[in-house]
Amino acid sequence: MPGRVDEQGTVYVTHGGAEREIGSWQAGAPEEGLAHFGQRFDDIVTEVELIENRLRAHPEDAANLRANAQTIKDSLPTAAAIGDFAALESRLESLISRTDEAGERAKEAKAQRRAEAIARKEALAAEAEELAEHSTDWKAAGDRIRDILEEWRTIRGIDRKTDDALWKRYSRARDSFNRRRGSHFAELDRGRASAKKAKEDLVVRAEALKDSTDWNETARAFRDLMQEWKAAGRAPRDVDDKLWAQFRAAQDHFFDARNAVNAERDREFEANAEAKDALLAEYDALVDPAKGLGAAKAKLRELQDKWEEIGFVPRGKVREYEDKIAAIERRVTDAEESRWRRSDPAAQDKVNQFQVKADDFAAQADAAEAKGNAKQATELREQAKQWQEFADVAAKAANDR
Repeated sequence: MPGRVDEQGTVYVTHGGAEREIGSWQAGAPEEGLAHFGQRFDDIVTEVELIENRLRAHPEDAANLRANAQTIKDSLPTAAAIGDFAALESRLESLISRTDEAGERAKEAKAQRRAEAIARKEALAAEAEELAEHSTDWKAAGDRIRDILEEWRTIRGIDRKTDDALWKRYSRARDSFNRRRGSHFAELDRGRASAKKAKEDLVVRAEALKDSTDWNETARAFRDLMQEWKAAGRAPRDVDDKLWAQFRAAQDHFFDARNAVNAERDREFEANAEAKDALLAEYDALVDPAKGLGAAKAKLRELQDKWEEIGFVPRGKVREYEDKIAAIERRVTDAEESRWRRSDPAAQDKVNQFQVKADDFAAQADAAEAKGNAKQATELREQAKQWQEFADVAAKAANDR
């Protein structure tokens, strides 16, 4: 036991190889006194344990914990307690050493966190600057700048000077974006006011045209008005919708009237369509180049004259009847072109030139063979064959025309 109580009740502890007086015990048996001062030692050990636990949990407090551990160690030579002071001193020395190491690690970690925090805020500031300078997606960019601010507020651990400089970058970017966005929407407002005035004028002009019966000219005028409407831009939404309804009503009024007139006219033209069907049925077999091109051309002229005399067909059938008579006209035209191509002197002359070449090479081949020059004869016959193929192709093309 490192402590004792003498007969007078004086309490001693052995510390560092020497015995020192630490108090007096008169309240009971010596064993109780030893237990009392032993409990005081245990209390000191508990303090040391708390510092050790705190160091493990919060190494960033290493400096304060080291001071606390050093204070306990410095108090041991005069501590009124009984226990293994040598072991406790060793434990405290180890603890102090660990606080130094933990302090260095905590300092490094803090520096790392600071660097990361600075890097993140620099990235956020740069992103805000990019949005402020270039973005025209006003809603998305505005939302993002607000999100940047929310994230910015969560980033800690930067020294005041650096943090202030970074904040100024972000703040300037945000202000710049807000000014640019405000300017954009102010310009839109001015444009909407201008569009409103232009569209009000277009409505007046459209209503002035809606009762016109000059169908073609007025239809073109309405198309021009529509182009102006599209180019005018957007007025404020509620006004724009109202103006469009007025413009469209005037437009529909005109085109409904024109369509009604055209529908009545189409009903009148149905008889013309029936007459042209009868004419086609009569002349289809008569316009036959195979029975004589001259007669076919004469019948076609009769058909064309009578076709014009009948007059218009309904608008929806114009293309159909143009195609029907065009088919008969192509029949005569194709026959004329075929005759001309077959008699085309230039085409026949080309055929003759190729044939002369082929015949000439064939004659040269015969002469070479007669002289016993088989190799030359073979080469000449190959050339004669090639030119004969040219002549045959040219002749076929001339005949097929």
